[in-house]
Amino acid sequence: MAKTAIKLRELESRIGEEVGISPWVKISQERIDLFAKATEDFQWIHVDPARAKSSPYGGTIAHGYLTLSMLPKLTESTFEFSDRKMGVNYGLNKVRFTAPVPSGAKIRGRFVLAKYDKLEGNGVQTTWSVTIEREGGEKPVCVLESISRHYY
Repeated sequence: MAKTAIKLRELESRIGEEVGISPWVKISQERIDLFAKATEDFQWIHVDPARAKSSPYGGTIAHGYLTLSMLPKLTESTFEFSDRKMGVNYGLNKVRFTAPVPSGAKIRGRFVLAKYDKLEGNGVQTTWSVTIEREGGEKPVCVLESISRHYY
């Protein structure tokens, strides 16, 4: 799936639209284990496959915050802002982890432009309604609003 090429200056007219869908990204046990090491969150449901087999999920699952931390990867693999010199994460609203991500599952993001605000100088602030879904899943695994600032 190719990146969606966008000019920030032309994005304002797309408020309310789904502007992009990311490629699928695999959440391997290795990725889960590396995240556990980085955050020192070693809860067994994430890192102990033998014990997790008897859990309600039937195996290990990704940390919710791992799923959330994939947002930059999902965003950058979806969009190419041709007139942007720099972008920064400004924050999040309304984050919910609505379903588990089993080890080995693939996730992707759907991006709806919720808000577009011009900033003083050469920039804009965008608010995206993001739905992260799991391949073959019945419901999203994470829903959130992501706020970014972009500068020309």
